[in-house]
Amino acid sequence: MKIIPPSHEILFMPAGEAVLANLELAGRTCYKSEDRITPDSAAAFVRRIIASGHHSVIEHASVSVRFVCDRGVSHELVRHRLAAFSQESTRYANYAQDRFGGEITVIRPLFWRPDSPAYALWRAAMAQAEASYLELLSQGARPQEARSVLPNSLKTEIVMTANLREWRHVFNLRCSKAAHPQIREIMLPLLVRLQGDLPAVFEDLFQKYREDIDEMARLRAAWDQAGA
Repeated sequence: MKIIPPSHEILFMPAGEAVLANLELAGRTCYKSEDRITPDSAAAFVRRIIASGHHSVIEHASVSVRFVCDRGVSHELVRHRLAAFSQESTRYANYAQDRFGGEITVIRPLFWRPDSPAYALWRAAMAQAEASYLELLSQGARPQEARSVLPNSLKTEIVMTANLREWRHVFNLRCSKAAHPQIREIMLPLLVRLQGDLPAVFEDLFQKYREDIDEMARLRAAWDQAGA
């Protein structure tokens, strides 16, 4: 059994200056103010558009992200609309095969320290699930049947594509303290990355959740140190 942290990888994101120029061109169509476009007017225009609530304009650009997370988090992700999803299938992935190392991979729970009794119980449960899964396969069960014993903590990979307006909506829901800690663990770092590449679109959300971003970074560092 392999235990790993969650992660994200941006598969596609339009170039910052180019996408802002396209958003400005689309947005100024509404006001017929294309004559006000200058080489450096796009970022300020997009910021004004977002501040005014005219968010339909930023639907003209999309970002694709591959998340490595647990199945529970993926079930929350796919509830979002105006997005496309492609996910690792437990029907067709046979984790007993060599390409998976003959084992299952699970996402470690950030909310339990690796030296805690709760973590020990979780780890034992994951090992039992793996043993049951592999035994079912050895007895002739198909992967789509044996998956019935796989845990919520099972690692999955899911690619999500959404427009910039939807990503803002996702961040507002999933970076909040009310969100599940494991979805916050992937969304807060993603917000940092997108803010770095498209500050005109995400700077306000970055500032809104800055304390949460710092807190999550400290929590992950403390977990990694305890688990070292």
